[in-house]
Amino acid sequence: MIARLRGKVLEAYPNRLVVDVQGVGYEVLVPVSTFDRLHAAEGVAVDLRTHLHIRETAHTLYGFATEEERDVFLMLIDRVSGIGPAIAMAVLSGMPVARFKGCVVEGNTAELSRIKGLGKKTAERIVLELKDKVGVAETWQDAAAGQVSAAAADAELALIALGYKQVDARKAVRKVLETDANAAVDVLVRGALRHLQG
Repeated sequence: MIARLRGKVLEAYPNRLVVDVQGVGYEVLVPVSTFDRLHAAEGVAVDLRTHLHIRETAHTLYGFATEEERDVFLMLIDRVSGIGPAIAMAVLSGMPVARFKGCVVEGNTAELSRIKGLGKKTAERIVLELKDKVGVAETWQDAAAGQVSAAAADAELALIALGYKQVDARKAVRKVLETDANAAVDVLVRGALRHLQG
């Protein structure tokens, strides 16, 4: 699995980059939000979080500027029935991640359904399945209210994307925070995984 790429952009298009990593050119599909954030142009150094999506007919590499974007992408394709990579990329290209989270928390299907490629029924399914099945909305609400730090919320969401229940993810992250209150997201995730698997 290719989880991260660091290299220079050889070709840049709004939804696709070719990144040179030590002489190998990787074609990476990116949402418009990532393209804009990276100011991607030929010769620019980039550091992408990636997901390799494997199907019978193709191996497609998706790239993201932040862990948060990749986590939302993975939640959409893994947790919402009928959502594939193309629609997940449309969501990330259609609105900022923070606004998407807000729409899920508020149940704002009207705004979600304005994203190109997303109909009303799909928007309703996204809100219903992310709110009820995963506990994502609760984490987002708590982060917005300042009840959990941004790093703790991102770590919880990463664990949820890996298939853990929100309540278990929160307990494991809190255990790590007891020993290191200022831990970065990657430290929180690794430590929480040790607690969850231990």
